Amino acid sequence: MIDKSIILKLRQQSGAGMVECQKALEESNGNMEEAVEILRKKGSIKAASKAERATKEGIIAIKVADDKKKGAMVKVHCETDFVSRNENFINLLNELVEKTFAGESAEKHFESQKSDLVMKIGENLQFGGEATIEGAFVVSYLHSNRKNGVLIAFDKEIDATLASGVAMHVAAMQPEYLKAEQIPADIIAKEKEIYTEQLKAEGKPEAIIEKIMGGKLNKFYEDNCLLNQKFVKDDSKSIQEVIKDANITSYLLFKI
Repeated sequence: MIDKSIILKLRQQSGAGMVECQKALEESNGNMEEAVEILRKKGSIKAASKAERATKEGIIAIKVADDKKKGAMVKVHCETDFVSRNENFINLLNELVEKTFAGESAEKHFESQKSDLVMKIGENLQFGGEATIEGAFVVSYLHSNRKNGVLIAFDKEIDATLASGVAMHVAAMQPEYLKAEQIPADIIAKEKEIYTEQLKAEGKPEAIIEKIMGGKLNKFYEDNCLLNQKFVKDDSKSIQEVIKDANITSYLLFKI
């Protein structure tokens, strides 16, 4: 007998009906992850969404070299949005990103003075991460509330406005991968398995399933891979088409 609270939890997570959730949990012997997969295969819910975004407050700081060859990014969490707008907190982030840019450990610097910072700012603080990126042409995007930051490295210099637009696209669409080739084989295999089960449930014959599978995977790539995504400023073109003969070598996305 599956506990009602577990069924409700699955219903909230999946959006599927109570009866469907109960059957899926019974089939999976109460395993929540397996139950979600069962519901997906039956078409009761759409593909699993990306991991939940952090709900803590905080801000991000970015520094890009004058020659556009290197960039650094740091984030620190705090308890309230009020503190995230505090001048002392903002100055702290600017100090930390300089450390990261210089090749030092911003986290170590932060932890060494954390107690004093907490007393000075008046809230508990948590270091959220630091990273650097290098390339022939590095651009950045930082949302006005400083809760969404992006660094992108191109293999050659391109129009600065276009490059900034691509960085803004990453912040908005939050792709999981740069290109399809980077997606782990087991994830692709799992998606194929789920699509196959969904199409079989719809009564599609094997020959048709093979034809439809290509389109399903292309949509999956478009949803999850930066180069395959439609540009937010011109959805008639993919990111790869927008940047033309240039290449994105890497990108970083930080979010609060």
